[in-house]
Amino acid sequence: MLQSPKVVTIFGGSGFVGRYIARRMAKEGWRVQVAVRRPNEAVFVRPYGVVGQVEPVLANIRNDESVAQIVANSDAVVNCVSVLQEHGKQTFEALNVEGAARIAKACAAAGVARLVHISALGANLESDSASARSKAEGEQEILKAFPTAMILRPSVIFGNEDQFLNRFAQMSSFTPVLPLFGGGSKFQPVYVDDVAQAACKGILGEAEPGIYELGGPDVESLSEIVKRMLHITRRRRLVINQPFFLGTILGKTLDMVQKLSLGLFTNTILTADQVKQLRNDNVVSNTAKSFANLDITPTSYETVAEQYLYRYRPSGQYAELTESARHMRGTPTTSDF
Repeated sequence: MLQSPKVVTIFGGSGFVGRYIARRMAKEGWRVQVAVRRPNEAVFVRPYGVVGQVEPVLANIRNDESVAQIVANSDAVVNCVSVLQEHGKQTFEALNVEGAARIAKACAAAGVARLVHISALGANLESDSASARSKAEGEQEILKAFPTAMILRPSVIFGNEDQFLNRFAQMSSFTPVLPLFGGGSKFQPVYVDDVAQAACKGILGEAEPGIYELGGPDVESLSEIVKRMLHITRRRRLVINQPFFLGTILGKTLDMVQKLSLGLFTNTILTADQVKQLRNDNVVSNTAKSFANLDITPTSYETVAEQYLYRYRPSGQYAELTESARHMRGTPTTSDF
């Protein structure tokens, strides 16, 4: 008699990190429920597996009944839902804290075997940042209801769909100057598929419970990372580190515009809370569990970024051909400077 495949439910499974976890778990032969608020916008996940293996399902982590119904038939659950800037009902408290708690309690009540929660490096109850505090509070709620949960704290995540390198590369395509707030702060960019691999080890029971801090092999300042990005995109731009007080003013102004617009404008540019986070380094501590404890070798962002940042080059996919032709004529290229 054939045994039914196990089921993993991924809240936020159509998001940046969630889709990579869904793809990996489909390859492991599991049924994957991608729990999202708008299933019709997540149909792109279906080809990750065979017909019917990966399905988007309706769920709202702000609703007890919705969450309980979805996790009822699950062998494992992953929570990828979080919010970086508040908008309407999508607040730090509602998603990062209460939503996380709701999922953990539902998993415990349903007898789910394993729970993986995606948090963030920098989660700290004592932080000046409301986002960082809410992440830490969410972790507390998770462990209170589900003590054997695996919690992952990634540094800034890069990958094809990221809002990190892509954002700076896009800016560099239309402005000669890149102003940075927190240009001297250290980051440890981590590859999205490495984070997904770590989550899958938790789902499969191949990792011990606990908190893991995840960072890539490169520890660099934000300014250094942006300059490397410019080298990859073959752009010459002036990178200027700006004082934090200017960032605070800009962030508060944009926050106010969002509030006064009554939902017509969402501040995805820079919030006052993000400026507070940029004041601190975002690197893995020496005493934390990390990729080393999971037998995962992290990927350098330079080896991957070239694969998706080429579209921001002046000649796009033909940049190498253009540069080769210039070399033959003896004309210097951007990369020669």
